[in-house]
Amino acid sequence: VAMDLRENRFFILTGPNMAGKSTYMRQVALIILLAQMGSFVPADSCVLDCVDRIFTRIGAMDDIFLGQSTFMLEMTETAEILRSATERSFILLDEVGRGTGTVDGMSIAYAVSEYINTFIRAKTIFATHYHELTQLAERMEGVKNFQTCVLEREGQITFLHRVEPGVASGSYGIEVARL
Repeated sequence: VAMDLRENRFFILTGPNMAGKSTYMRQVALIILLAQMGSFVPADSCVLDCVDRIFTRIGAMDDIFLGQSTFMLEMTETAEILRSATERSFILLDEVGRGTGTVDGMSIAYAVSEYINTFIRAKTIFATHYHELTQLAERMEGVKNFQTCVLEREGQITFLHRVEPGVASGSYGIEVARL
């Protein structure tokens, strides 16, 4: 599915840890960067609009020396994206809101998603374990759900390293921890 500025601009990506969500998002950002500088792109074909900037919020880290917890750093970086991104930007957000309690985190994830989709209107991939967030696709123009594919067989999971339309059937936390 191609991203555009009207019907397919905000992708919610669900799937378990280790299924490749972050890798997929980094790959998309690198392809955009390579294409814009006129380099080889690892694809049979690729048509991309120019973007003014690529924004990312991926990974959990802190800056203890500056007194910033993991959550504070996440919120600071997310706020900077919300202040700076334009309709011509490309935004990658990975697990925004996970650094706090479930209710607060989900509220933050919803608010950030709705704000980006409604006011900024930038092309965005938002990876999340908050499956409730996928309901935005039913309520908002431009939002589509995608999943990292997993094969479930006899209590075992196999990561298929594929992204397809739809919503992951679960986070598979116990199964991933077992691995």
